[in-house]
Amino acid sequence: MKLRAGSATQTAGAHYEDLALAHLQRAGLALIERNFSCRWGEIDLVMREGEVVVFVEVRYRRGAGARGGYGSGIDSVGATKRAKLVRAAEVYLAQRPRLADRACRFDVLAIAGGDDAPEIDWRRNAFEAF
Repeated sequence: MKLRAGSATQTAGAHYEDLALAHLQRAGLALIERNFSCRWGEIDLVMREGEVVVFVEVRYRRGAGARGGYGSGIDSVGATKRAKLVRAAEVYLAQRPRLADRACRFDVLAIAGGDDAPEIDWRRNAFEAF
């Protein structure tokens, strides 16, 4: 679903992506690109950790705690979403040959709770490409 530019949902999404980005940068990762989009899907953050290209899916849950009533953000990245992320990553790398020969991984960073004390659950190598 495409969000209207400036919508409340889009603004909130950007805010939590900012939190995720800051967390990852504090951990030593460097930003390559934000919000890469193609017909197959979108990759929230493309980062670099050493020589590894890291594709990051950011998920936010309002509920208190990482395992609120709807499950964690990590759990919400099912097989269909993983397949879309892998396909989008393939397109991304095909368009950037200088990165295509590097090792890659898929991380999921889930944020739960409010801005005053967000809980961050970062899963490195959360799933494998098929």
